Amino acid sequence: MDKLNRFFWFCSGAHIPTLEKYPSEQNKYTGIGATIFFTGLFAALSGGYAMYFVFKGDDLAVIFAIVFGFLWGAAIFNMDRYIVSSINKSASTNKQLLQATPRILLAIMIGMVISRPIELKIFDKEIKERLKVSYLNGQRSKIDTLNKAFEKKYQVEFGRLNQQKATRDSLEKGIKADRQKLNFEIFGNKTTETSGVMGYGPYAKRKEAEIAQRTAELDSLKAAINKSEGFVDKRKEFDGLFTEKLYTKKQLDSLSDIAGFADRNWALGQLKFNVDGTRDNNTAIAVTFIGLLFIFFECLPVFVKLMSARGPYDYAIADGDEVSIYHSKKDKDFHFEVADNIHETRVDSESSKKKEIIKGKAYRDLEKHDWDSEG
Repeated sequence: MDKLNRFFWFCSGAHIPTLEKYPSEQNKYTGIGATIFFTGLFAALSGGYAMYFVFKGDDLAVIFAIVFGFLWGAAIFNMDRYIVSSINKSASTNKQLLQATPRILLAIMIGMVISRPIELKIFDKEIKERLKVSYLNGQRSKIDTLNKAFEKKYQVEFGRLNQQKATRDSLEKGIKADRQKLNFEIFGNKTTETSGVMGYGPYAKRKEAEIAQRTAELDSLKAAINKSEGFVDKRKEFDGLFTEKLYTKKQLDSLSDIAGFADRNWALGQLKFNVDGTRDNNTAIAVTFIGLLFIFFECLPVFVKLMSARGPYDYAIADGDEVSIYHSKKDKDFHFEVADNIHETRVDSESSKKKEIIKGKAYRDLEKHDWDSEG
């Protein structure tokens, strides 16, 4: 247990030899250190999970995830440890808040980053379903776009085919009406266009001949339509329209399983809305609160340090800092004084040497001087 406490003290950034002297402060820094440690652990899991999806399908995906997760967790752990340990409890409350403000903002950003991959895992099933809908709609839109482009490209052929089909429908409707009239004539049903006399008379024979003629026209028209449709089908096959089909359930499952981080992140954002575009408040609140939970968890060590009263450990650290600063200033004064004395000694020595040189030169000049010439 003692080793675990010392480990958490290390995580909190506390000076362990000093903290050991004040038992009343040890639980506080054990809690702070544990929070920092678990924040780094969650960051490692989050970063590793995100990296796994980046390299999903690669043989080394697990190794990449473990290595990146460890590095990311260590970086967040080190940053949190620095953020908490750098808050000066000897300063005033306003100054502590001023010191903590950029650290809190940084903690919020870190919390948002590490919460996203974990949110992706929590809503994994819902994300896959939303991706399936997105992929299916995208494929349907792609097929519709190709069909519209194809119809525009062969606008003349489609216009002629549609006209032929309209004529075919009109002929079929007319032939059906004439057959009914022929039956009325044969069975003696009286109408405005039938005689009412039962039997196969001249009118019935004439109507039957008209039906045969129009049936031949219909058969010829159907043959022309089949020919036009065959041409269109060949052009569709040539342009690749037959290869574009709606995804099957198996294909959608496969696509959602191999979806990348960007697609899954987009789908998570779309979970806040229903398929029809209306807002899904329940899911939106759930996603928001999970993100806020991690943000609060990331900010918790800073809040704990700010809320905690200044204890004997903080006074001891502040006093130690003052002593260290005082020693540093005295060391500076010592070095300044030594430097001044050395400078003075060097100046005196150099001055004496210059004086001797000048005197020696003067003696030599006197010895060389011709005193007789002056007389």
